[in-house]
Amino acid sequence: MQAIEVFPSSNDEANLQLNADGSLRHLLTLKGLDKSLLVELLDDAERFVSPVERDTARSQSLRGRTVANLFFEPSTRTRASFDLAAKRLGADVLNLDVNTSSRKKGESILDMIYTLQAMHVDIMVIRDASAGVPAYIAQHVNDYVSILNAGEADVSHPTQGLLDLLTIRQRKGRFEDLTVAIVGDIRHSRVARSTAEGLQTLGVGELRLISPPALAPYADEMPFASVLDNLDDGLRDADVVMALRIQRERIGNLEGIPGIDEYFQNFGISSERLQIAAPDAMVMHPGPMNRGIEIESTLADSPASAITQQVANGVAVRMAVLECVCKAMESR
Repeated sequence: MQAIEVFPSSNDEANLQLNADGSLRHLLTLKGLDKSLLVELLDDAERFVSPVERDTARSQSLRGRTVANLFFEPSTRTRASFDLAAKRLGADVLNLDVNTSSRKKGESILDMIYTLQAMHVDIMVIRDASAGVPAYIAQHVNDYVSILNAGEADVSHPTQGLLDLLTIRQRKGRFEDLTVAIVGDIRHSRVARSTAEGLQTLGVGELRLISPPALAPYADEMPFASVLDNLDDGLRDADVVMALRIQRERIGNLEGIPGIDEYFQNFGISSERLQIAAPDAMVMHPGPMNRGIEIESTLADSPASAITQQVANGVAVRMAVLECVCKAMESR
C-alpha cells in the first residue's frame, strides 16, 4: 500500500515568498503580500495584455530558463495559460501530470522535486488537491528554484486572484469605492479566498460573500467581508458580481446543499437579477461555468460579462509573475 504523504501547512507563507530584499521568490498566496507588490504585478501584467486581433505580446526574458508545470489535479485554463506564458517569454517548458509522473508509482513528492532540480528546472508551477503542498516544496527547494502555486486544494489560487484583480481594475479603474459581490460555494473556493485577500489589500470599498448557509465561509475566516445568504441583498448596488462554480468534487455529501433548480432560483445570476446591481455592473466567473446553474447563459455572453477578458488576462498575469521571480533570481 502506498504511504500517504502529509504536508504540514506553514504559518509564515508570506515571509517564505520573499527574498531578503523584498522581491518575490515564490508565489504561494496573496495573503500578507504588500499592496505595492500587488500593484507592481498588475502593472507588469498590463504590458502583456494583447487584443485578440493583434499579435500576442512576447519577450525573451526567460530565455535559458526551464519551467516545469506539475499538475496533479485536472486543469484547462490555468495549465494552458502557464504553458503559453512561459513559452511566450522564451522559456523551455516541461509539462507533467499525475498520470505521467513517478509520484503515482509511490515516489515521494520531494524525491520528484529533487530529480527536477538535478535537471536544472528553475521554476516549478504546482497544482495539487492536497493543502500545504506548494509551501512544503518551497521550504525544501534549492535557493535558485522558485515555486508558483497554480491551485492548492480549497486554500489558495493566487494567480487567479491576480487576474481577477486585473480584470476589475481594467473595467472599473479603481478598488476603493467599489462594492464587490462573490456568489456561490465560498467555503470550498480557493478562488474566492485569493480574490478576497487581494481585494482587501487593495482597499476594496465593500466585499460581500453570498451563499447558502452550508457553503458559507467558516466563522471569522474572512472578517473583512459581509457574509449573506440572500442574493438580492448581496447584489443590491454591487459594482462587480462574480459567480463561482459549484464544486461537486469538493463538496462530497454535505447536507443543506440545494439541488440544481433550487440553486439557480435562489443563487443563480441572471439578467433580471442583475438589474438590482449598479447600472454598469460587471459580471465575472473563474470558470469552468455551469451555465443555467451559477449563471444565465445569455448573461455570460453579454456586454456586462468580463469572463473572456479574465481568461485573456490569465496569460498576461502569469507572464508577469514568471518574469518577476526570474528577475529576482538574477539579482540573488
